[in-house]
Amino acid sequence: MPSDEAKWYVVHTYSGYENKVREDLAVTVKNRGFQELITDICLPLEKVTEVGSDGKPKEVERKIFPGYVFVKMVMNDDSWYVVRNIRGCTGFVGPSSKPIPLSDAEVQAMGLDRHGENEDEAKKSVELKYKVGDRVVIKDSSFYGSEGVVDTIDLNTRTVRVIVQILDRQTPVELDIFKVEPLE
Repeated sequence: MPSDEAKWYVVHTYSGYENKVREDLAVTVKNRGFQELITDICLPLEKVTEVGSDGKPKEVERKIFPGYVFVKMVMNDDSWYVVRNIRGCTGFVGPSSKPIPLSDAEVQAMGLDRHGENEDEAKKSVELKYKVGDRVVIKDSSFYGSEGVVDTIDLNTRTVRVIVQILDRQTPVELDIFKVEPLE
């Protein structure tokens, strides 16, 4: 059966078993010679920049869809059996366990149509502990220790504008997004 008939399916896993399911399925596909039936296995990740307990930014990878693995496969009894019997897999997503392939629009929206092209170009985002309107304290620059209100956040340039009260005037100060912390 040609692999151009392969479609993307969503496999539900036990929480925390996503990597194990992906690895075990890849090994099983290779050992059984099912590369024509199961052509790709994807666990979408995003790179998130978090502020650690030491106040320094660090980049971590997170699963975009925890509890799910995406499998591009030609659906037949053999491929269904192999996927369904991987340890940690609870079944396919679909009504009454009947696997339903993702639509072309869903595949494109999730970026699965580009999977494998630039694996190191995972989605990047920044997770901040504050938002526009929050009161923050400045942890760096000549304004160290000053308090203010977040006016704007620009994730593209990784800057935050904080309105600080200086000499009875509201003064905007632009800083790196990791140089401020929310007031507790």
